[in-house]
Amino acid sequence: MTQSGVRENESRQGVRREPGPGETTPATGGTPGGAGPRRRPGRLLKWSSAVLAVLILGTAGAGYLYYRHLNGNIKKDALNLGDHKVAAPTPNAAGQTPLNILLIGSDARDTEENQKLGGARETFGAAPLADVQMLLHLSADRTNMSVISMPRDTLLKIPKCTDPDDGEVYPESQGRRMTNQSLGHGGPGCTVATWQELTGIHIDHFIMVDFAGVVAMADAVGGVPVCVDANIHSRTSDGKGSGLKLEKGTSYIQGEQALQWLRTRYGFEDGSDLARAKAQHMYMNAMVRRLRENTTLSSPNKLRRLAEEATRALTVDPGLDTVKKLYDLSDELRKVEPARITMTTMPNRYVGARVEPTQDAEQLFRLVRDDIALDGKDKDRKKAQEKVSADPAAADDEIPVQVRNGTRTDTLAAASGRASTVAGLLTEQGFAQAVADTNGSWSQERTVVRYPSADLEGDAQRVAKALGIPLSSVKRSTGVSGVTLVVGADWREGTDYKAPKRDDRTPKSADALNGADDKACMHVNPNFTW
Repeated sequence: MTQSGVRENESRQGVRREPGPGETTPATGGTPGGAGPRRRPGRLLKWSSAVLAVLILGTAGAGYLYYRHLNGNIKKDALNLGDHKVAAPTPNAAGQTPLNILLIGSDARDTEENQKLGGARETFGAAPLADVQMLLHLSADRTNMSVISMPRDTLLKIPKCTDPDDGEVYPESQGRRMTNQSLGHGGPGCTVATWQELTGIHIDHFIMVDFAGVVAMADAVGGVPVCVDANIHSRTSDGKGSGLKLEKGTSYIQGEQALQWLRTRYGFEDGSDLARAKAQHMYMNAMVRRLRENTTLSSPNKLRRLAEEATRALTVDPGLDTVKKLYDLSDELRKVEPARITMTTMPNRYVGARVEPTQDAEQLFRLVRDDIALDGKDKDRKKAQEKVSADPAAADDEIPVQVRNGTRTDTLAAASGRASTVAGLLTEQGFAQAVADTNGSWSQERTVVRYPSADLEGDAQRVAKALGIPLSSVKRSTGVSGVTLVVGADWREGTDYKAPKRDDRTPKSADALNGADDKACMHVNPNFTW
């Protein structure tokens, strides 16, 4: 998209090229440009690479991180502005729990520096958009890390959020809205609430970054290696595009050139936000490898500059509001080798010019909820024992159960009468208060029993046991008011439930990229080569 207000400055471009075998030609610096001042800049950077750089910074030497004045640079905001909470995961046998961190890139242009880097003047002070959203999942045993990007134009319901600063209530959206609008509903805590509502994943922290952070960190590490399979210039005839200009092969980009890479849509593959996400994943992986190499951050002055710039660019939840807390988190993240980092994009399908999650997206979310590595390398781990609730169940005839038909899929209509059939099965077994809910339409891949609070867990497990549903399919959910059985697409017919074999593979549609893959190269659209 248009990069209005970016000044042409070769010293800030900072591009250099590492020649490949037989190559001697240096890279061509990018040429920033701008269209008319009334066009809104492309929304916006996938700043998560910068965030991850801060988190893993501990590998480069942490003594300076404890300077107390850095804490004053860090802005903080409430973690969750929604009414509904998601229970934290159960600790593993060693007492460890996973960490889920939402990385947010804001398009706010409310500082002079951010205006210079990519802001149209008329957007100053406007409601920010969460144009970059990546969920970072660190496994309980700290052996692997997964990242899920959600396209900024994903359509979903934004939940009710309350701004803790002034008490303003933002009601639940009427119909679906683009996910990036959640940030304008009170702050990053509403983006967290939106993710939790969609995924059922408990989020422990968020980190939000602005424009300036990416530029500063790319400069501090001496450039980040990226690759294109042809010469590229991201510029259309009517002035759209990031202005990125690179030669075929690998170039080390920094400063505004790094910003252009992260913003480029015109020129990469089909020109979609999905292609841009892939480029951002490559950049993040390269940044992590660069930091772990620890070759360019030996200068105390560079480290101090990076710390100053990075902390000024951050907004975090209260659980990460000091440099020490950020360093402690980085110490956890650095335990994961790049080969065990998996970058993915939420599986989706187009709805007009927007996208929506598919069934594969729910599969991806489940893997994260269940702390299953997306690289498939923990398949041999021992299966967790099903945990029986300590809450005693009421008598069968005293348990109200609502049964819903969730057999609709992407390709099949709902199987007729399933809610009534299964409610009848429960009634025959003594659950006199089982009723079919025929007032809605649901889609559920696997049959599940949901309950809203701990005092109903025993009742929900009793219902599952009566029908042969595994206890792993009994889930706490704030989206129901009582014990609710959703008959899934895995039980479209018959009266005996046979739990399907679990498929713990990462869906191909998630477009997974391994963190150690240093051969990945972005495909350039022939219309944008030179």
